[in-house]
Amino acid sequence: MSILKLFCHVDSFCQWLSTWEQAKLLGVARKRGPAPCLSMSEVMTILICLHRSHYRDFKAYYTQHVSKHMRSEFPALVSYTRFVELIPSSLPTMYLYLHVRFGQGTGVAFIDSTPLAVCHNRRIGRHRVFAGIATRGKSSMGWFYGFKLHLIVNDQGDLLAVHLTPANTDDRKPVPQMTKELWGKLVGDRGYLSKTLFEQLFARGLQLITPIRKNMKNQLVVLEDKLLTRKRFIIETIVDQLKNISQIQHTRHRSPTNYLVNLIAGLIAYTWQPKKPSLNLSEEDMALLPTTI
Repeated sequence: MSILKLFCHVDSFCQWLSTWEQAKLLGVARKRGPAPCLSMSEVMTILICLHRSHYRDFKAYYTQHVSKHMRSEFPALVSYTRFVELIPSSLPTMYLYLHVRFGQGTGVAFIDSTPLAVCHNRRIGRHRVFAGIATRGKSSMGWFYGFKLHLIVNDQGDLLAVHLTPANTDDRKPVPQMTKELWGKLVGDRGYLSKTLFEQLFARGLQLITPIRKNMKNQLVVLEDKLLTRKRFIIETIVDQLKNISQIQHTRHRSPTNYLVNLIAGLIAYTWQPKKPSLNLSEEDMALLPTTI
């Protein structure tokens, strides 16, 4: 990922946003005093680049890499303490920029959720940063304390929708809101199995495809749908890259706002990944899928 290309794209977005009176649109309270030396686009670029580096700690990344080796790119760099103070102000703009980086629907989408633990289970009783916000939940790997990240991606590996909920939220609850603009086929695991949800999505042109449980009667399934359920590895691969490359999950956060900034920056960094997991479906393969239901 070229830092120059990233900065130019982010800066163009920030300039476009400023023409719509960003402060009034987003309700950002302006503080008294001199304006920050770093622009919003510079702050966002540094935060996004963290998730494409080998550093796993922002303080080490800023003090050992940015301050020493990126002075030419950012001549108005501030101290680490001052930069940390600027991070919360970037949250609204980062959130809007993430939506700009979403991909386009292709008629085939995959949905899944992944746990985001904010502390070790043994430290739940002493955890204070997310007290009253995070909850206990259970995944296929066991119990955890934190949140759930719900993702929808297309067959090309592009993000289509994201949603963050407490850990005890049912996977099916945010699906109607996340799929408002989708059409075609939506493939999920058994956690999304619901007759009510299927009928709700089917009524607006989206077919939910899930495997059946072992205690359910076998049903006839179109061959194309059965093959699509075997391609769910694409979203599992994306989740693995988000956690192990973009590092969207760690337990060192000191404020909920910085937690959201870190999460969104990691998602944005993934969208700039030059090669994403893809099914490599040809035009002939896509032609076999119905455009409407």
